[in-house]
Amino acid sequence: MSESNTVTNRENDPNYRSVKVERVEKQRYRATNSEGASVEFGQGEGLLNPVEMLLAAIAGCSAIDVDVVTSRRSEPEVFEVKPSAIKLNEDGAVRLDDVEVNFNVRFPNDAKGKQAEQLVDRLMKLSHEKDCTVSRTVEHGANVRFINENAS
Repeated sequence: MSESNTVTNRENDPNYRSVKVERVEKQRYRATNSEGASVEFGQGEGLLNPVEMLLAAIAGCSAIDVDVVTSRRSEPEVFEVKPSAIKLNEDGAVRLDDVEVNFNVRFPNDAKGKQAEQLVDRLMKLSHEKDCTVSRTVEHGANVRFINENAS
């Protein structure tokens, strides 16, 4: 099967996910999804770099898991998620390790707020073990291939 057939078959899979990343200018890129939503990133003032975007994706995925359920009960007074990691350099090859995702979520001191607050630990655990595609992919690893579409 040729590379072009592989791409076509992937795109027909109902579980297929993708974004398009385009160069906007030197060291500045825009990622756009199929619905037209976009975010700019890169290297330079005012931009998240790709490593920070990865950390944001991990935190954002779990933040959504926690927020969707807890905010049905009570609107949070504070909802902050801080992901962090240690950058390793292994003979010139770099990667992240020891990723931590710290949640600081507080609700009003009333019955509904207390009910929402009691759910946070369980929702964080469910996100980590089952629901967060991003952190589970990072933690369990995934095959990554780079394909030059213009190679002969």
